[in-house]
Amino acid sequence: MDSLLNAADSALRTLFARPHAARTCPTLPEQATALDGPDSRSSAGLMRVNHVGEVCAQALYAAQALSTSNPALRTQFMQSSLEETDHLAWTSQRLSELEARPSMLNPLWYAGAFGLGLLAGRLGDKVSLGFVVETELQVGAHLQEHLDRLPVGDHASRAIVAQMRDDELRHAQAAKDAGAIELPQPVKDIMRAAAKVMTTVAHHI
Repeated sequence: MDSLLNAADSALRTLFARPHAARTCPTLPEQATALDGPDSRSSAGLMRVNHVGEVCAQALYAAQALSTSNPALRTQFMQSSLEETDHLAWTSQRLSELEARPSMLNPLWYAGAFGLGLLAGRLGDKVSLGFVVETELQVGAHLQEHLDRLPVGDHASRAIVAQMRDDELRHAQAAKDAGAIELPQPVKDIMRAAAKVMTTVAHHI
């Protein structure tokens, strides 16, 4: 029952509450951000996608924490979720600074990610951890792509995305160290295709 309540609380806080970061938002000292209209819109679209990724991360970790019967692994999932909350808060704040809105489909993204996390968790801890590894590696690559695409003058967004990338890759390594198995290539390809749909839609809606 406690696990169910925690999962419900995570959903409500992610979708309807203002997130609060435990860590200070990353910045690049003495590098002020000044964007013109096209660059601001470009940054807003990319940061909206990144915000959706953090909504999905909250759902995934909540579902996987709910699924496991291993207390140590549940703690690991919850710790990762807390760090993802920092990302959620940072991207939300950055969207506000860019005078942009989050995705209107966030409840849908959350529900889909929660379902995938629950499915992975039901297949066993090693599969669940493997799902974390592949998810975080794909997210890390996606964030690196965004670093390459963000306007060079958007120092604020670039600092946030760089820290997020480093955290995601660390989460992938922690899952490997905890005993993850490697997912079959067709599963990886399906995950990549699903992520492509989400990022394409979320960039605009």
